[in-house]
Amino acid sequence: MRNRNFRILEYDKIIEQLSTFASSNITKKRCIKLHPYSNLKDIERMQEETEAALMRLYRFGNLSFAGITDIRPLLHVAKLEGTLNTREMLDIARLLEIVDAAKSYTSDSKTSDKLLETDCIEHFFDDLEPINDLLNEIRRIIVSVDEIADDASPALKSIRKNVVLTNSKIRSELNKIVTNPNNQTMLQEALVTQRNGRFCIPIRAEYKNSFPGMIHDQSSTGSTIFIEPMAVVNLNNDLAELAIKEQAEIAAILKELTKRVNYDEELILANYEILIELDFIFARARFAKSYDGTRPEFNDKGIIDIKKARHPLLDKKTVVPIDINLGGDFTMLIITGPNTGGKTVSLKTLGLFTLMGESGLHIPAAEGSRLSLFDRVYADIGDEQSIELSLSTFSSHMTNIVRILKAATNKSLVLFDELGGGTDPTEGAALAIAILSHLHKLGAHIAATTHYSELKVFALSSDGVENACCEFNVETLQPTYKLLIGVPGKSNAFAISKKLGLPESIIEAAKSEIDETSMDFEKLLSDLEENRVTLDEERQKAEELRKEIEELRAEAKETNADINKRKDKILKKAREEAKDIIEKAKSTADESIRLYNKWSTNPEKASNKAMEYERTHLRKELNKLDNQLIEKPKKKKKTNTNHSFSEGDYVYIESMGLEGYITSEPDKKGDCYVQAGILKTLANTADLTLTDAPKEEKASPTRHAVKQLELRTSVKTELNLLGKTVDEAISVLDKYLDDAYLARLNTVTIIHGKGTGALRSAVQDYLKHQKTVKSFRSGEYGEGDAGVTVVEFK
Repeated sequence: MRNRNFRILEYDKIIEQLSTFASSNITKKRCIKLHPYSNLKDIERMQEETEAALMRLYRFGNLSFAGITDIRPLLHVAKLEGTLNTREMLDIARLLEIVDAAKSYTSDSKTSDKLLETDCIEHFFDDLEPINDLLNEIRRIIVSVDEIADDASPALKSIRKNVVLTNSKIRSELNKIVTNPNNQTMLQEALVTQRNGRFCIPIRAEYKNSFPGMIHDQSSTGSTIFIEPMAVVNLNNDLAELAIKEQAEIAAILKELTKRVNYDEELILANYEILIELDFIFARARFAKSYDGTRPEFNDKGIIDIKKARHPLLDKKTVVPIDINLGGDFTMLIITGPNTGGKTVSLKTLGLFTLMGESGLHIPAAEGSRLSLFDRVYADIGDEQSIELSLSTFSSHMTNIVRILKAATNKSLVLFDELGGGTDPTEGAALAIAILSHLHKLGAHIAATTHYSELKVFALSSDGVENACCEFNVETLQPTYKLLIGVPGKSNAFAISKKLGLPESIIEAAKSEIDETSMDFEKLLSDLEENRVTLDEERQKAEELRKEIEELRAEAKETNADINKRKDKILKKAREEAKDIIEKAKSTADESIRLYNKWSTNPEKASNKAMEYERTHLRKELNKLDNQLIEKPKKKKKTNTNHSFSEGDYVYIESMGLEGYITSEPDKKGDCYVQAGILKTLANTADLTLTDAPKEEKASPTRHAVKQLELRTSVKTELNLLGKTVDEAISVLDKYLDDAYLARLNTVTIIHGKGTGALRSAVQDYLKHQKTVKSFRSGEYGEGDAGVTVVEFK
């Protein structure tokens, strides 16, 4: 019965296709014998192996196992101290070459993607053991099935060398005989041939007694006698003896090679078993790749949720994907719809996917599809493509149904096609409801197709039972092959008949023959179908709108990221420019101070004209630098500080020094977007000021530097850092060194104390990187010892 169910659901065709992806004959046979597993752990293991191999195929290409033969009988011969022939030796060599290829394949995989080191089939590759010494020896000795290399052994090389020399002597002697003018009348032809492995010359029959030699053969007419001349008999004997020695030496070589095979018998057998297992796994993966298969998620709770399912035996370019679910809110599905609308295909897809999944095969469906483990899948599907014509009668169907009812359990999946068909509709519908009710109470999962309206009502009125239908387009008179779960199928007989031209009067007469309740039910189904189509259209529009919003959101996010990047770049550039300007100001001030110090120490070299020139030059340089830092006039701020900001307001961003306008209403935190030229930035209202007039000029950093310059004449020669943290001390030290250097102090003392030495180390490390510092040292006795550092400027 199980095999019959496999044929009905066309599982046998699936495993036949699977076998074509296996490389070795033994793996092909294993594929043909593949049956669904009954243990969830075994199923998960098989699925995981298939997935791991499929991932490798997609990332690293195919791994071929072609050429593997069953070498177990050969190993048995070697174990019994027999001798393997050249063909058998080459089979062993081919196996070892595939081991090398597989080892290289996984090595390349590890190099390319370290994630693959932990997949579930990696241990197979790790367990492979190349036997390169044996492989190289076989390839060195055996050139082909019919040829042993001359260098296989020194003895064989010597024998073959003597064979060549003997052959040369024989041909030389025969050539003399053939070309001798005295022999021309006796020769049938002037050539040398072989008979029974001996070199002979064709002699006319009438001269056979006149030509000395041994007769080996004659032509069919008897006119030609093939004679071995006496002059080469001994040489031919030598050649035959060499041939015997050659075969004996080859046998000895193969014997020795067989011993080496027997020595590595355990490793060879282990490699063989691993390769056969890998061939089986990769056959499943290659098969899955051929139909874009995915790994289903398995459970043992009877839940099936298949998304975008495509029957693997139909053309994947034209097949319409369907969604099937069962076992959640309902455990029975009643499918209705027109003939050739896809009901049977939906039923077969459900059963076939379950069998494929339980066999470790991936299914042609979308990611995230779920399947359940069942103890058996039973099917009564009466199409001519899968069962004999004799099973299309009501009695044959009922016989099969009886067998199913006896065997089914609460862990079974049962599939019925046109249940109750082939008999009186009233009785057939009653039988169908009774059979389905029995299985439903048993706890089995059921899917059934029907044309009976009574079954639609049964589904609507029963708990755990759901209607479904295969959609039909009345306008085109064609099925769409879409399975709609939750919607009972309506009869389209009248609509189709009208479309095909049946007179309206006949259609109306037919309607009058149907009771009012049935007509109301069909009208209800029609209304449901119209509502469903409308809902589908609205859902599609909503989905398109959602996708558009997501795209706009992603685009806005990308644009904002780009703006922030450009903003950071602008701010960085501005800081660098400001730093350069301040450095120039310091440099100008330093140079002026040096001149004034020089004049103060040598008054005779100073002149009012030179000093006035230098003062004017300094003022020009400072004004020039100052102008570079002065911001452009901004609009004056409005005085209303309590203003509630809103979209469209023109504002000034205090932290950035930019004007712009608000493009979104502030949120509860006061955050809003502001467009400032090409920049769009997120700002808080606390950082914004309404503006419609130029902004007051900020104080110039250069002017501030000039004021500081006036104060540096009073800089002390020591700096006390006691009680400060390292960060605080370095900040104070940085400013003090600048002031001291500008004040032209030669040496200063930094007081940091002894303590743990952390502050002293930080200070001295900082001094190492200051360009203005010529040298520094710890204090001597009387200066403060290690509690101070004395700094000398350049």
